Amino acid sequence: MAKLILFNKPFNTLCQFTGGEGRATLADHISIPGVYPAGRLDYDSEGLLLLTDSGSLQHRIAAPEQKMPKEYWVQVEGLITEEALARLTAGVLLKDGITLPASAEAMDEPALWPRVPPIRERVNIPTSWLRLIIYEGRNRQVRRMTAAVGFPTLRLVRYRIGEWTLDGLSPGELRTLTLAIPGKPAKHHKARARRRPGARPAGKTTYRPRETR
Repeated sequence: MAKLILFNKPFNTLCQFTGGEGRATLADHISIPGVYPAGRLDYDSEGLLLLTDSGSLQHRIAAPEQKMPKEYWVQVEGLITEEALARLTAGVLLKDGITLPASAEAMDEPALWPRVPPIRERVNIPTSWLRLIIYEGRNRQVRRMTAAVGFPTLRLVRYRIGEWTLDGLSPGELRTLTLAIPGKPAKHHKARARRRPGARPAGKTTYRPRETR
């Protein structure tokens, strides 16, 4: 059995338990021993963070080759266009290569908690929201993607990882689940046929010299 913690990471909280040097860390919210993050979430991003005490579960969630979907709700500067959404969907060329195809669509402003401090607002520049689902986890990837198509990110909330969502969790709150993790399948060896003591191995013939009289 493995422990899985769904945690709503607040804005400006480090995704680590130690070394905050005056900044908030996971230790300010989580006192459960023996768990560690399965993946990361930037200091200035909010939303779902998964923690576990199982190395195999951590790998299943965080390893790039698993391509587990991660859904983000993103507030950007400006009114997002269909052209920008199409570019995000097809893949965006960043300094570390082109991103994998994603899912991107405009969305109404979600019912979220107020961010503290609030985003910067400009009187003459509107903002808009989009839902972005990606299958990789490069450093600050979502922010770099929206900037590359001309819409800088103002607020970033991770809503879903795989089948787990943020539903019912306020900032700083967590929910603990217990999961059954399948073990490694037992190795099967070919059964060796038993033979009588002194019997010849199957498939082999022993030649004996004939007696001469």
